[in-house]
Amino acid sequence: MSRLAAIVQIVSLVIAFLGAIVILGAKVHAADKAPPPDKSPSSAAGKADAAVLDAGVKPAASAPLAAGVRDAGNPLDYAVLPGESDFDEHLSEEQKASIGEGKVPIHREGKFRSPFAHPRFGGPATAKVGLVINNVRGYDIQHGSFDADFFLSLTSDKPMGTMELFFTNGHEITQTVLADTPTFKAYRFTGSFISRVDLRKYPFDTQYLTIEFEDLRAGVDQIVFEPYQERTSLDAQFILSGWGVESIGARSYKHLYPPRFDRDDLYVSRYKFSLGIERFATSAAFSVFFPAYIIVLISLMGLWVRAERLDIRTNAVAPMLAAAVFFHYSLTQSLPSVGYLTRADKLMLGVYVALLINMLSTWSFLIIGEQRQETVFRWARAWVPPVTIALMLAVSWI
Repeated sequence: MSRLAAIVQIVSLVIAFLGAIVILGAKVHAADKAPPPDKSPSSAAGKADAAVLDAGVKPAASAPLAAGVRDAGNPLDYAVLPGESDFDEHLSEEQKASIGEGKVPIHREGKFRSPFAHPRFGGPATAKVGLVINNVRGYDIQHGSFDADFFLSLTSDKPMGTMELFFTNGHEITQTVLADTPTFKAYRFTGSFISRVDLRKYPFDTQYLTIEFEDLRAGVDQIVFEPYQERTSLDAQFILSGWGVESIGARSYKHLYPPRFDRDDLYVSRYKFSLGIERFATSAAFSVFFPAYIIVLISLMGLWVRAERLDIRTNAVAPMLAAAVFFHYSLTQSLPSVGYLTRADKLMLGVYVALLINMLSTWSFLIIGEQRQETVFRWARAWVPPVTIALMLAVSWI
């Protein structure tokens, strides 16, 4: 019976740990490339130095800008083709190539050389952005996608001209124009959006649902967005099933794309709304932590079975090991593949180690003499439970 019990336990251990290796190995090899750091200066600073990209380009004298002129035609209409005089004579061929020597129209007036710059626009309009979320539906944590319905308003200090809002993380956007005046515009949008998912603290994680937009053509020389915090909120009836609202906020910053063409040096003002949602702590604890602790506690009951009934002692641990692996597998199926360990993964690693310690105390009966079995039985019963409890508490707070 002792040999049979040992064989059953060893086979269960091998199968369970192979399953655990497969689960954790999938995480290690999952593609989880972090986005490059945001090098765009914030709008609060308001001092994006686009002239750095124009190093070596001779600024040409220009007539004073006509203050208050809001729509001086299409900027491409008065852009000119660059010539040798537009380059500093001390630049090397390599430096000229990095700036761009193609026949892309440029502006010799103003701060930016980009053909989409508008130096005759009369200076940028500062538009305060208000955004009120009506509802969010269908949040899918597997892909970080959700559907949103919201109102958006733009209130500026100067005429804004024609606006073409483009949502950088959205698709299938439907726009309804509610108001369209030179200094005030209001819309209602519905669409689908995608946000980054961070599961490091799962199941006590907070996810941030973002909505980002910029003007399709206008740069910071025409429009600068500023968050209107007093007009950034949720509808009074807002609810997102299974989640609570943790935070709500917005910011704007000046974004510079990698050069898409020669002299592509124009910053664009980008607005970013962020809704923080968190899981309900009680539900998360009972769905993840409670089952893990129950598995460990049931396995500890075998410590009170003496060596004479080794088969019963073995059956208290081996099924729990299989249950732990299946439970861990069910957790991973509801989440996207990530290249790091979540808090739940660390908890399950603690469960595996606790079960292994318990199994080692059982295996010890197979390699010691009968005269020492009583001593090992008392030692395991006295030390394995507190060590297991300390281990579980430690992994629960990592």
